[in-house]
Amino acid sequence: MSATLLWLRQDLRLTDHPALQAAIARGAPIIPVFIWAPDEEAPWAPGAASRWWLHHSLTALRRDLEARGSRLVIRAVGSGTAAGSTLEVLRALLRETGATAVHWSRRYEPAVVARDRIIKDTLRNEGIEARSFNAALLVEPWDVQNLSGKPFQVFTPFWRRVSADLDPGKPFPAPRSIAAPAKSPKSLALDALDLLPKIAWDAGFAEAWRPGEAGAAANLDGFLDGPVKGYGDRRNFPAERGTSRLSPHLHFGEISPRQVWHAAPKWRTSQFMAEIGWREFAHHLLWHFPQTTDAPLRSDFLRFPWRKDAKQLRAWQRGLSGVPMVDAGMRELWHTGWMHNRVRMVVGSFLVKNLRLHWLEGARWFWDTLVDADLASNTLGWQWCAGCGADAAPYFRVFNPDSQAEKFDPEGVYRKRWVPEAAAVGGARGRYPAPIVDLKASRVAALEAFASLRK
Repeated sequence: MSATLLWLRQDLRLTDHPALQAAIARGAPIIPVFIWAPDEEAPWAPGAASRWWLHHSLTALRRDLEARGSRLVIRAVGSGTAAGSTLEVLRALLRETGATAVHWSRRYEPAVVARDRIIKDTLRNEGIEARSFNAALLVEPWDVQNLSGKPFQVFTPFWRRVSADLDPGKPFPAPRSIAAPAKSPKSLALDALDLLPKIAWDAGFAEAWRPGEAGAAANLDGFLDGPVKGYGDRRNFPAERGTSRLSPHLHFGEISPRQVWHAAPKWRTSQFMAEIGWREFAHHLLWHFPQTTDAPLRSDFLRFPWRKDAKQLRAWQRGLSGVPMVDAGMRELWHTGWMHNRVRMVVGSFLVKNLRLHWLEGARWFWDTLVDADLASNTLGWQWCAGCGADAAPYFRVFNPDSQAEKFDPEGVYRKRWVPEAAAVGGARGRYPAPIVDLKASRVAALEAFASLRK
């Protein structure tokens, strides 16, 4: 039987990989290929932090494939060839290798879904076995409906429905070897994709993360060995290592939610697994309401009186708002490519309610700076903060960053780490700026703006 192209995307692992298992079952050589085509994902092409992670994840995957007798083939749309689309790259590979099948793992972003449908239909019409598989979710978005036969828009009943009879199959083990063709097609060097920053701002990323399947497994094991036991109580304290930090590994498919489910049987009804459920909910919403990446789910928010203030936006982005808890979060983000979830809510509320700047400004900044930038989760999170999405925070919930700091960083450990100059607050402020907005007055203004939507 002729070879199978294993088209890799956000499924950069060998364990629990349905598309790979189906390719192995064909009994033919397998050609793993990664195609870099960011323009096909516009306007949400991978940001700078995501590209950093992708480079290192592909490095790890390439090493894992070579250990099993295989080789990663890297191609890029428009890179030194006449190929102007992923479809053309796949067709070229099919001609070069004589392969008769293409397998891949599904993605759920609107632009990618539309592209993949065209690819699948075209290849099938040309006599190619084109198959896609679920490798990223516990349940497919189209398989869950409320009692009215419609998509869920509230998390609690969604997760109650999903988790009530959830029984994902056991994860597939990684293959010991992968059959390679007699001659592998040409590949670009990974460096040719130009994923890494030209200015070395990524030192903190390397200190904080270990991209790749082995790093994902180590992160999960470390979490289940300790922090998960106090997750319900300690997950809100940003100075502690109380969360799993699995989000970038899940986004890039270095570990599957099915692996997490089976590795943590004692915690299937815990708050930790509910966070996995929140990720499922985000993909459910993105699939059913694809317009929400750029527009509010609640149409009345189209007339919300957002402000525009480039100076305040820049201060927020740089961690120079003059509000220590907000600035600590934004600096943690810049240094590590990640931010504690409690602090994400605080900085998000500050942007959309105290500053009343558009939630898309926050979504775009997070998209470029987060190593776990996931379109479904990013969209859900920012529309939740703004009050304009599904299961959104009520309009009157305006997080007070000072109160949040007192409650969840009572000793100031987190703030002192990221904003050491703020220790002078109360006396001489030194180099630390004054707050760019009055928290009480801006809260009142926000409530008045939200109230205007009900008139």
